[in-house]
Amino acid sequence: MKLSMSSLVFALLFSFLLETSASTDENFIQCLTLHSRNDSFSKLIYTSSNSSYSSILKSSIRNTRFSTPSTPKPQVIVTPLLVSHIQETLNCSQKHGLQVRVRSGGHDYEGLSYASPVPFVILDLINFRNISVDVKNGFAWVQSGATLGELYYWIANKSVGGHFSGGGYGTLLRKYGLAADNVIDAHLIDVKSRFLDRKSMGEDLFWAIRGGGGASFGVIVEWKIQLVPVPSNVTVVTVNKNLEQNATKILHRWQYVVDKFDTDLFIRVILSAVCSSQKGNRMVQASFNSLYLRGKDKLLPLMQKSFPELGLVSEDCTEMSWIQSILYIAGFPSGLSPDILLNRDPSITYFKAKSDYVKNPIPEVGLEGIWQRLLEKEAAAALLILSPYGGRMNEISESSIPFPHRAGNIYKIQHLVYWTEEGTAASEKYISWIRRLYDYMAPYVSKSPREAYINYRDLDIGTNNISNTSHSQASIWGTKYFKNNFERLVQVKALVDPANFFRNEQSIPPVSY
Repeated sequence: MKLSMSSLVFALLFSFLLETSASTDENFIQCLTLHSRNDSFSKLIYTSSNSSYSSILKSSIRNTRFSTPSTPKPQVIVTPLLVSHIQETLNCSQKHGLQVRVRSGGHDYEGLSYASPVPFVILDLINFRNISVDVKNGFAWVQSGATLGELYYWIANKSVGGHFSGGGYGTLLRKYGLAADNVIDAHLIDVKSRFLDRKSMGEDLFWAIRGGGGASFGVIVEWKIQLVPVPSNVTVVTVNKNLEQNATKILHRWQYVVDKFDTDLFIRVILSAVCSSQKGNRMVQASFNSLYLRGKDKLLPLMQKSFPELGLVSEDCTEMSWIQSILYIAGFPSGLSPDILLNRDPSITYFKAKSDYVKNPIPEVGLEGIWQRLLEKEAAAALLILSPYGGRMNEISESSIPFPHRAGNIYKIQHLVYWTEEGTAASEKYISWIRRLYDYMAPYVSKSPREAYINYRDLDIGTNNISNTSHSQASIWGTKYFKNNFERLVQVKALVDPANFFRNEQSIPPVSY
């Protein structure tokens, strides 16, 4: 076969890139093992030639959109056991020009911790998941590889029936704020491979990593969180309403009262389309899902006074232990042991998410437009999760930590769409649906900027360049996540990582770029 000159040039260039990549891999691994103080470190390093490479790579992937043949794969995966392993990985990555993506125990909606368009290494903290609970002094050290389920399990296990919870996650935000509001120390490895705690890193960096996207500033090894008291037993409620049961008017009223409830009460709403009694038809359902930190004897009169429209009755209420309420709110079937929280197996599904903040109640006509979109065929597995604010969230300053969404927000919306069909065409179909929904919601949500939640990463709202990016380009998405706090984050980044080694599609840029 005769090759054209252009084909020959491309073939030679492709061959050179492959050889360079292989050489980089080998040199990087040689660098790691040469400088390691522990001979067993080599057993924690995986390349594509290793039989365990694929299973290690897929072990924490929860969004199948980023586990396809076309998804960029890491040159190397490192699963450190020691802090020194992390330090050597950072040193050798910088020496050999490989980007580092850090994968911890939390969710990653856009795959930024395990995919990159440039040659990269995954630093997988799966072995850093120890949780040490000090009940007497009211705090816990939580390594970054731990999952939220593991955290809940061990805090309940160590605190005699669940009298403490870890830092105000989820349903406790109206009572205690966010998890990041309750972080009192941290251990971080910076770009110079220094091991830092709160005192040695300084208050600016400690401020930045609590809600500012820790991956922009270093590798966070563990957090020290203040434990907060919760009762041994709580009350949970789920009341479902469809449109024939006045769901539109009840939800409309919910918006006026939900942020003003007693801080012991959290009522979120999950909107979806479900199968109706008529075969083949679907109907819109609003599911009022609640946690109350007292007994139902106090909840019923409270609801009758503050939100009688829901029509709550005693039969709707179930009292259970704190740890069982975690399973209930997460949607696990009743009767399961809390041991299920230790399960780290990833869910195999495709999804896309977006977020919004609502500052003024959406009128009924606006809600009716949502109903129309939930009944579209692409929305068969779509959800809108409306999580109330108010309470403690109103009391904490917007600049206390990088997370700025405080007073003035009635609730946050998480838009979600799931699907099981494989292929690019299917992904485009469902992603297009959620983008249309997002466009529709624009008149009813926050503006200038249209705010978004950093933990529900959404690359649609803006991305950096593949290499380094400009301040103005990053501010497009940065002000949506952080509002005015973005500028301080940029200043901190310039001080601690001026060469922008720790970077991804939505990392904080140093001010010099």
